[in-house]
Amino acid sequence: MASVKLVELEKQWDNVIGVSKQSLDIEDGEFIVLLGPSGCGKTTTMRMVAGLEEPTSGQIWIGDRDVTDASPAKRDIAMVFQNYGLYPHMTVEQNIGYPLKLRGVSVADRARQVAAVAKKVELEPLLKRFPKELSGGQRQRVALARAIVRKPKVFLLDEPLSNLDAKLRVAMRAEIRRLHEELGVTTIYVTHDQIEAMTLADRVVVMRSGVIQQIATPERMYNDPANLFVAGFVGSPPMNLIHGAISNDQFVADTLRVPVAGFEDRPNAVLGVRPEDVSVEAPESTPGHVTHHLPIYMFELTGDAVLVTVDLHGTHVFARGSRHLRRQIGDHVDISFDPSRCYLFDATSGERLRPKS
Repeated sequence: MASVKLVELEKQWDNVIGVSKQSLDIEDGEFIVLLGPSGCGKTTTMRMVAGLEEPTSGQIWIGDRDVTDASPAKRDIAMVFQNYGLYPHMTVEQNIGYPLKLRGVSVADRARQVAAVAKKVELEPLLKRFPKELSGGQRQRVALARAIVRKPKVFLLDEPLSNLDAKLRVAMRAEIRRLHEELGVTTIYVTHDQIEAMTLADRVVVMRSGVIQQIATPERMYNDPANLFVAGFVGSPPMNLIHGAISNDQFVADTLRVPVAGFEDRPNAVLGVRPEDVSVEAPESTPGHVTHHLPIYMFELTGDAVLVTVDLHGTHVFARGSRHLRRQIGDHVDISFDPSRCYLFDATSGERLRPKS
């Protein structure tokens, strides 16, 4: 096992900056998720760690070794790709054992190690099958097994679940996390899916346009976003973001008035509140709550709850309600939220605003 350290790592193509002088310390045995939209630099960062992309500047350390200029084979890493990368002419057993064959491991030892790994990922009955005879989830488990059998210092997983259906993604998330707990290998996982990030990571690294926006535990990332981008990107459905101004200890947006004592006056501000912190048809007498009577723009039953989208003077606000609630588009409902559950951001810079000390 080993730690991973990125020091002022940058990747540039002509005038295009893919990753902009970013630094990151990953502890031995930690599960780190690089999260962000397409083009944010997360896969480029992983490819530089793997040695598949040459950095323009900066350093990459794995353990106590500077591997910036080392070939992929010399980095002691194993990578699992989105498209599995299995050899179609090899059986499951041969695919898993191929890295051992390249190392010159004897046939007997190879068979023993492959059998042990196949048991971990529940592939024992499938060892004689070819990739074309497997489901997507089974192929992904073969790719994981091939990575595990190498016993690398670092696992790199690049969008490994994106080709699976929703049910399989849930099952494979649990499998990946269970394997990490069992093996304890330092893992870097790339995804654009914030649910994967929240459920898998020890820490999440949110990236945008090649720049790290925040590094935090999933809980901290969700409950204490550093800026407007993180607040809007992490969460499903996303945080409600309402543009307005701060004046005389109030956030003001059309008819909305929210008490926000302790903040400096600001003409361009954004108030954020998560959908689960917005109540539908809560009693208007709830002490301290801000209540509005608004028309329903969309009404969606999600199974365990309903998602009500209301129209607040042209801004759509999401609220979670009881799964028993039934309303029609165009109906008016009371929405209510606690100002203490709100966040404030500067609309120009996107930075989080904090009360004056």
